Amino acid sequence: MRLRHKPWAREKIEQHPQYVIPNPEQYYGRWNALFDNGFPIHIEVGTGKGRFITEMAKANPEINYIGIELQESVIVSALDRLIEADVPNVKLLHTNGEDLRKFFAKSDVERVYLNFSDPWPKKRHEKRRLTFSAFLNIYEDILVNGGEIHFKTDNRGLFEYSLQSFSAYGLLLTYLSLDLHNSDFAGNIMTEYEEKFSAKGQPIYRCEVKYQNER
Repeated sequence: MRLRHKPWAREKIEQHPQYVIPNPEQYYGRWNALFDNGFPIHIEVGTGKGRFITEMAKANPEINYIGIELQESVIVSALDRLIEADVPNVKLLHTNGEDLRKFFAKSDVERVYLNFSDPWPKKRHEKRRLTFSAFLNIYEDILVNGGEIHFKTDNRGLFEYSLQSFSAYGLLLTYLSLDLHNSDFAGNIMTEYEEKFSAKGQPIYRCEVKYQNER
């Protein structure tokens, strides 16, 4: 799907630093100072238009959420959603998932969400997949010991690849569903893509994995 360019997006982002955090490196190792509490931090890498992260923040006021999104023309939609919701426990970062180590220290983050990530189906693009081993190493470097990844997708090929990647990395599988919406999983919050694909009758795949080794 072609992304519609929004030439005004950067200016709008810059006008709302209370939501889209400028110079996030200043909070390295001390993100709780930004939220002014000691609650755990969960991040979503590839937050898209922000439905999931905003609704999670509403449902769990005792958790701080940070949405990571690279595309300006997408993150402004998430910004609009945050402005409307006006919840204090969610922020956005306009950055690349490859750069997370620049902004988060070890144990800054308790959980990583990966929702409907780009599958990058061609073999030569494997390193761009957010469940590729190099990304798993990045997440491990910022997560608490025993931190978790929660992963959802409609793409069976990406799901199978990700399960193999998780296993090869040594992650512990703690939850698995090959048809989330027809399972007994409670409290699911859908993304925009999830609602679209589910309405077409496509199964939604979901898993939770946990890092086992202390570093």
